[in-house]
Amino acid sequence: MDILMYVIIAAVVILFSSLRILKEYERGVVFFLGKATGVRGPGLIILVPIFEKMTRVMLRTVTMNIPSQKIITKDNVSIDIAAVAYYHVVDSMKAVISIEDVYSAVNQISQTTVRNIVGQFSLDQLLSQTSDINTQIKNVIDAHTEPWGAEVTAVEIKDITLPDNMQRAMAKEAEAERERRAKIVAAEGEFQAAVKLGEAADIISQHPVALQLRTLQTMSEIATEKNSTIIFPAQFMTTVQEAMKMIKTDNINK
Repeated sequence: MDILMYVIIAAVVILFSSLRILKEYERGVVFFLGKATGVRGPGLIILVPIFEKMTRVMLRTVTMNIPSQKIITKDNVSIDIAAVAYYHVVDSMKAVISIEDVYSAVNQISQTTVRNIVGQFSLDQLLSQTSDINTQIKNVIDAHTEPWGAEVTAVEIKDITLPDNMQRAMAKEAEAERERRAKIVAAEGEFQAAVKLGEAADIISQHPVALQLRTLQTMSEIATEKNSTIIFPAQFMTTVQEAMKMIKTDNINK
């Protein structure tokens, strides 16, 4: 009886040791006597004790930080760039058999690729064409990881650190550009004002009384300031005389 009890206990222990539970985002690569026999999961997995072994593989997207590294751009500017990559395993068998550590391999190839690709662009291109550079980096990394059963979904450059002297130079350039635009806007305003003044002068020259009305309006604006002295230009007196003559002529004609 004691021997039978030991046998039952041993059988129960072996049975429970052969059970595996895989979550929805996990897969198990099963090896029978060292030979890969297939991928199982998710759910309850029963392994042949002693003869079968299983390696778990995660299928969820992995967010991997690409550490900051110094890179020299095409125009010989030294910068620090940090990025982030997103990838997930699409072939569990390849991820276990073809590579020892998928995460480490993707991390290393990502750092190398970022350094090589960014070095092919100038600083201005890097700042203005970030989206295209991200896509190019992603495609190169994905080509390397495809034999490992991993797919890179996105790579984003998240931080670009410039030297202090380069930051000052870019600040001066931006300030000069703003001043240039301000001068152009002011010049365009002066040009438009000159055009309008020329049109107004043409209209006033055709109607002398219009100049009189404009003069009166100016005098009215001066009077609101409560000035004690108002100087009348000689042209104003001539215009007044012409207006009076025009009124007398109209009265005679009537």
